[in-house]
Amino acid sequence: MLSPKETHLAVPVHRHLVLFLLLGLAIASLATGDDQFVVTGFTQSSFNLEGAVTVTNGGLLDLSTGTSYLKGHALYPTPLHFRKTPNGKVQSFSACFVFSIVNTYPLLSDDGMAFFIAPANTSFAGATPGMYFGLVNSKDDGKPSNRIFAVELDTYQNSELHDMNDNHVGIDINGATSLSSAAAGFYDDESGGAFRNLTLNDHSEMQLWVDYDERSTRINVTLAELRAAAKPSRPLLSTTYDLSAVLGDPAYVGFSATAGPINVRDYVLGWSFGINTPAPPIDVSKLPRLPRVGPKPRSKLLEIILPVSTAVLILAVGAATAMVALTRWRYAEVREDWEAEFGPHRFSYRELWRATGGFKRKHLLGEGGFGKVYKGVLPVPGSNGGTIDIAVKSMSHESRQGMKEFISEVVSIGKLRHRNLVQLLGYCRRKGELFLVYDYMANGSLDKYIHCCSGDDGHRSDPTLNWSQRFQVIKGIASALLYLHEKWDKVVIHRDVKASNVLLDHEMNGRLGDFGLARLYDHGTDPQTTHMVGTMGYLAPELVRTGKASTDTDVFAFGMFLLEVTCGKRPLMMMMMQSTAEGRRDRQFFLVDWVLEHWKNGSLTEAVDRRVQYLDDGYDADEACTVLKIGLLCLHPFPSSRPSMRKIMEYFDGDMPLPELTPTKLNANVLRVLQSNAFSPTVMSYPQLTSSFGTVSDLSGGR
Repeated sequence: MLSPKETHLAVPVHRHLVLFLLLGLAIASLATGDDQFVVTGFTQSSFNLEGAVTVTNGGLLDLSTGTSYLKGHALYPTPLHFRKTPNGKVQSFSACFVFSIVNTYPLLSDDGMAFFIAPANTSFAGATPGMYFGLVNSKDDGKPSNRIFAVELDTYQNSELHDMNDNHVGIDINGATSLSSAAAGFYDDESGGAFRNLTLNDHSEMQLWVDYDERSTRINVTLAELRAAAKPSRPLLSTTYDLSAVLGDPAYVGFSATAGPINVRDYVLGWSFGINTPAPPIDVSKLPRLPRVGPKPRSKLLEIILPVSTAVLILAVGAATAMVALTRWRYAEVREDWEAEFGPHRFSYRELWRATGGFKRKHLLGEGGFGKVYKGVLPVPGSNGGTIDIAVKSMSHESRQGMKEFISEVVSIGKLRHRNLVQLLGYCRRKGELFLVYDYMANGSLDKYIHCCSGDDGHRSDPTLNWSQRFQVIKGIASALLYLHEKWDKVVIHRDVKASNVLLDHEMNGRLGDFGLARLYDHGTDPQTTHMVGTMGYLAPELVRTGKASTDTDVFAFGMFLLEVTCGKRPLMMMMMQSTAEGRRDRQFFLVDWVLEHWKNGSLTEAVDRRVQYLDDGYDADEACTVLKIGLLCLHPFPSSRPSMRKIMEYFDGDMPLPELTPTKLNANVLRVLQSNAFSPTVMSYPQLTSSFGTVSDLSGGR
C-alpha cells in the first residue's frame, strides 16, 4: 500500500474515491467501471515482484537483474475485473508504458521483455526463461488453457517461434508464438505517415500503447519515441481477436523478462492503465532517470588541455616509452587495413590474455588436432563488475588458405542465431596464432557423456544422459543443421559434425559448435571448397574421393552422429576376436557395419547402448530404432539418396513416415578404404586421398 508521501509515484483515479485516506484501498480494488491508474515511478512494496525483478533506488522497475536465466515478473498488486458479469464479454481496456532496453555489450543480445495479462491463479512455476519470457514453456506454448494475452518486445530471433527478426513487436495469445508481429518502428505523423525504424535495445526511452476495443475486438499496438509530440495516429500492429475467449476474470496485469548472462537490462519507467477508458497520459517530467552507460562526458576545458598535456608527456617519457615498447613487442597483434570493417568482431590479444589468465594450463578445457580451447572470463563494459564466460580456441595461422577470406567467413558465421548453435563472438590474430571466441558451455562436450568411463577398472559407468536427454540433443542438432543448410541467408556447411563438437549448456541442451572448419556460400550455387577436412569415420565417400564438401556430406556425418549417440560407440571400434596361440587378436570394425549387421539379423534393438536399455526407465526402444534407421539413411553412399535435414526433421516429428529399408549388400567395406598409416581419429586434411567407399546397401527413399 502506498503512503501519502508516495502518491507522486502511483496515482490511481476512481470515480467512487471519497477519502484521501482510502487511496491504498482504491489501488487494491480496481474493478468494473471507468477505472484507471498511472505510475510515474515504482517502489519495492507497491507491486508484487518475483524472481529477477527489483526496483532501483531511483524508482526504475528493473525486470532483468540477478543471476543468469532467472525469470522475473512484476504484477499489479491485485487482480483486475475485465468483465462486468461473470459470463460477460471482456471490456475495452488501454495500457501505456515507458520502457528502455539497455544493452551494454553490443555483440550480444537477449530475449527482450513482455507486457501480459494472465489468470489470477497463475504461478508461472513451470514457465521457461529465455524466448518464452517466463510465461509458458515449450510443451505448453499455445495451449488455450494458458489464458494469457501478451505483447512482446523481442530482441532475439528464435527460429523455433518463427520470429521475423531480432528487433520486433508481437501480439501473443496463450504463448510466445506471435499472432501478429512487425519490425520495431512507428508511423510519423509529422512527415506524412512515413515509417521510422526503431532499435529496441539501443538504450533509448520509448513509449508503447496497447488498446483493445470490446465491440470490434480489435487490438492495436502503437510504438513511438518518448520525445514524440503525441501518440501516432496509425498503430504499428492492428489485428482482430476476441479476448473474451482468452482472458479469465479476475486477471493480473504486469511485465515479464529474463535475466541473462550478458547484462541486458529491461527497465520500465512509467505505466498507466484504464478499463473502459483510455490509459491516462504519463507525465514524462516525473519519470525516473536511466543509469549512465559508459564514461562521463569530458568537459570542453579538458578537451583543450588534454592534447597539450599529452604532447608534453610524450616528450618527457619518450625514451621510457620506447623501452617499454621493445619489451612488449612479443604481444603485438597482426592487424591489416582490410580488418577495419570487422572491428566490432575483433578482440584484442590483451583482452583474451587477461580473460584466460595468460592461457595457463589450469584454464585449458581441451585440445585436438586444430588447437587448444581455454575457458575465459570477460568483463562486460559499463556493468559495474559484470562478467561473461567465454571459450577461446587457439589455432595455427595458415596464411596459405587465404586469411582475409577466412576471417570474412568467421565474422559472417558470427551472425548466426539459433538456440542449438554455440555463439561465435569474434576473433583475434597474433603472430602465428588465430583465436576464435565462443560462448562458454557449462556442461562441456557431449562426447564425454556418451563415452564416459569410471574408476581404475575401466568399466563403463552409468549413463550420464538418459534416452530422453539423448533424443532431445539429437533433435536439437538436427534443427541447427536445418537452420545452417536452409534457413539462414547463406548455406553454411559445418564440415565437422560429431559428438565431440556438440556442447551442452546449463540445461543440457545440445549446441553444435566449432565452426573453425565451416564454409558458406549463396543459396542456389555450388560450394567451391575442394580442400578436404573433417574427422575420419565421419567423412562421406564422395568427400574422400573429391575433397568437395556439401550439405550432403554434413548429412552423412550427422548419420554417423546418430549411430554414435544411440549406440554409445565410436565410429571406429575395436572388437576382440578369438584368442590364438600367439595371443588375443583384435579387429577394427566400423560402427555402421556393426549396426547394419544387427539390422540384417533383425536384432537392431541390441545395437542400442546397453546402459540406456537397462538403466533408463524412460527408454523408448521403437524411438531408438527409428533413430538408427534414420542414421542408416543418412549414411547412404550415394549423396542423392540421402534425406535432406528438412526431411530428417519431418521424420523426427512424425510428419512423414520413415521409408522402408531394403537390404541388398550389407557390407560397407569402409575399413578397407581407410586402413592406412595416414588414419588419425583427430581432425586432419587428406587432399590426396582418392579411394572410394564400397557399396553400403540399397536404402530406399531419398530426398
